[in-house]
Amino acid sequence: MAPVAKSDRLLAALTAIHNFYVRRLDGTTAAERFFGRAHSALFDQVLAHVDLPPPARRRRPRPASLPALTLVAA
Repeated sequence: MAPVAKSDRLLAALTAIHNFYVRRLDGTTAAERFFGRAHSALFDQVLAHVDLPPPARRRRPRPASLPALTLVAA
């Protein structure tokens, strides 16, 4: 089996979004018409199936830097 090109994966992802998001004038989506029932919101589906990344690490405070040159009174 040949490897799937990036553009093919992108097209598949955009098709899925289109099928679950775009509504006709009667208020139904292509996915609702295909499966014969209403579905939950697309964003809720994504959140249910994708692991969220861990929270960002807190930065440690930087130590105070000493000035490279100090002014000396002449």
